[in-house]
Amino acid sequence: MSAFLRTASRAVARPATTATARPFSSTAARPLARITIVGNLADSPELRASSTGREYLRYAVASNSGSGENRKTSWFNVTCFADEGSRRDFFQSLPKGTMVMVEGDVSISNYVDGEGKPRQGLNITQRHLEVLRRPYNPQAAEGESAQQ
Repeated sequence: MSAFLRTASRAVARPATTATARPFSSTAARPLARITIVGNLADSPELRASSTGREYLRYAVASNSGSGENRKTSWFNVTCFADEGSRRDFFQSLPKGTMVMVEGDVSISNYVDGEGKPRQGLNITQRHLEVLRRPYNPQAAEGESAQQ
């Protein structure tokens, strides 16, 4: 028997060590909700500070579905914990109307509003952001043609 077949037969015959063992990962399974949003920035991302002093970016993405009279816009608030540097500067430079694709982790929080009514909020923490299309800026286009 070849060395390859001996190794393969041992790998198949090996029992799982624990009930939570996963063949593709060495970590235990965790419940995780992910979301992908494609839409337009409602405004440029805004830099804020948490109660602990950690800075983060906060922005909203508007995503449309349907057409004509059935068109509906959904608004998603997103938090980004980009460290100070060129990446955060890039995010802050994105203008309103930029079409983006955001991938992030989702959680739901329960809270009581100002009127005492129980509410739920969808929290999205950005993992990845990709710029799909920047809004047309006629002033920038005129500047580029004047330089040529």
